[in-house]
Amino acid sequence: MRPDLERLGRFDKHRVRQRLRDSFSAQHTSIILADDAFAGCVTLRPVESGLLLEHFYLEPGLQGRGLGSAVLRTLLERADADGAPVRLNVLQGSAARRLYDRHGFTVEEQNPIDIYMACGCRNRRELAGARRR
Repeated sequence: MRPDLERLGRFDKHRVRQRLRDSFSAQHTSIILADDAFAGCVTLRPVESGLLLEHFYLEPGLQGRGLGSAVLRTLLERADADGAPVRLNVLQGSAARRLYDRHGFTVEEQNPIDIYMACGCRNRRELAGARRR
């Protein structure tokens, strides 16, 4: 995430740490392991409009290998079981945007820094059905 923030001229280590402190929710945060070693973390917490996906970080050496897709698929299956839409925001130009597009997220709103995306249960079922064909 730091390279994306630097590219956008928005990196401030104090602001990044404060944002994490302000929104951290231990009860809704999962540690991601790969081969029994720390690989990253992700938060999926309830909000008024469904679930909010935040702080999805993977070690750079593990990105692009399908781990993020596997984690996201598991989180979306859990959201489907609850019948809850999932929302997130991703930085403009971030490679993570492709991951969210592949899993059925659509843009709700954007500005020069952030893209706000959502994925409802119906989007995910239609996407899964299209993949099986």
